[in-house]
Amino acid sequence: MLKSLSVVLGLMASTPAPAAEWKYEDRGVPIAYFDNGAAQFQFACRGGSFAMGYWVKKPSAEVAAANSMSLAINAGGGISAGGGTSFAQDMPLIHSDGSSMVIRGPVARQWAVIAQQAADTIRVGYVRHKAQGGLEVFDGNEFGSRGSNAAIAKVLRQCG
Repeated sequence: MLKSLSVVLGLMASTPAPAAEWKYEDRGVPIAYFDNGAAQFQFACRGGSFAMGYWVKKPSAEVAAANSMSLAINAGGGISAGGGTSFAQDMPLIHSDGSSMVIRGPVARQWAVIAQQAADTIRVGYVRHKAQGGLEVFDGNEFGSRGSNAAIAKVLRQCG
C-alpha cells in the first residue's frame, strides 16, 4: 500500500500543472499562471499594461550571477535556435527569492498567443547564445498548457 502511494505521489509531482488563475492582491486583477513546483510562468495585468513573468525558485549559478539574459519559449518542442522558439532578447533579471524576469508590451502579447495555442506543453528557459553558434539553456522548465487559452484570455480581456 505504501509503495503504491509513493508511486502515485511521485507521478503527481512530475506532472506539469495546468494553467490556473487567481486574483492579484484580491483586487479583481486576473493572473493566468503555470506552476510546476520549480518555476512559475504567468501573464498578468500590472499597472494597466499586459505583462508576462518567469520565476525560478532555485536558479542555476549562471542565472543567479547574471545581470541579464534572454528568455525563450517553445509551445511543443524543445528550446532551440531553430524554428518554433521565440526569444525575448537580453532582459534584466531580478534576484529576490529566486530569479525572475518581467516582460511587457508586444513580446508579452506574442508569448500569450504562443501559450494559448500550445497543445500539451510550454517550455520556457533562460538562454544565452554561444559564440560558436547554438544556445545554452539555463533553468528550462516545462509547463502543462491545459486551460491556458481560457485563463490567458481573461487577462487579455481585462488588460486589452
